[in-house]
Amino acid sequence: MNIPLITYDETINKLTWLGAIEALRSGHLFPKAQVNDIFLGPAEGTLLSRGAYIEGLGYGVKSTTVFAGNSKIGLPSVQGAMLVFSHEHGQLTAIIESKLITEFKTAADSVLGASLLARPDSETLLIVGAGTVARSLIKAYGAAFPNLKNIIVWARRAEKAEQLAQEFIDNDINVSFAADLPSAARKADIISTATMAREPILKYDWIKPGAHVDLIGAYKADMREADDKLISTGSLFVDSRKTTINHIGELTIPIANGTITAESIKGDLYDMINDSSLGRKSETEITIFKNGGGAHLDLMMANYIIAKA
Repeated sequence: MNIPLITYDETINKLTWLGAIEALRSGHLFPKAQVNDIFLGPAEGTLLSRGAYIEGLGYGVKSTTVFAGNSKIGLPSVQGAMLVFSHEHGQLTAIIESKLITEFKTAADSVLGASLLARPDSETLLIVGAGTVARSLIKAYGAAFPNLKNIIVWARRAEKAEQLAQEFIDNDINVSFAADLPSAARKADIISTATMAREPILKYDWIKPGAHVDLIGAYKADMREADDKLISTGSLFVDSRKTTINHIGELTIPIANGTITAESIKGDLYDMINDSSLGRKSETEITIFKNGGGAHLDLMMANYIIAKA
């Protein structure tokens, strides 16, 4: 049996952001996934394996090594692959380079959440952070929100934000960089944070009525991006209750200190996609979406990639 190896370079131009977003939306129409994670090794060199089973869609395991020090020797910090198995008989159907899965899954997850929660007439997007995820967010939001006119990038190192904005100088949507985060946040209809912050970087007092906040960066138990007032005041949603509430500092820390409870979360993607009554209730409501990722999203995206490859 010939098992296809699907690589980033050979496949990237066959995928679209609208197709990736739709793959996640339609994936949530299947029965709820079973998921589990395994972490092995020291903090400076960790193997993370994430597995998922979705009835009718199949099985998948994505294993990646995370070596933060690799950048010093010119190697990627994250390297790995995903194995995908058929739902009928469990055959291995594809091996996919993890970079391809993660790039499309992460941004499509956030933009799917925004499409369900943000005001459709949103014109200004602020991206906090200027790394790989930020680059994907410019493309994904640009594809999914036709009314967007301005994308602003802010980063702790202003030169990185400026460099990223320059990459999109010929973009249909105006992409610029900001030196001052509070003033940029006050202008934004949508704010998407993709940072490595361990302390809150985004404050409620900066958010205008009706804005949507998309939190991506805090993926570990000791990480946060939004302050207590924002988390407790906005209408809070997540991509998956199972992979966020008890695992991610953005939620576990304010739950532990009594700022919110698990019941403060109004819904996840399964809830919103299967019940159209959930979501934004008014033009002035501040909505918050916590992107936690998850192996089930990897599996949904893998099936889209296999179909296109």
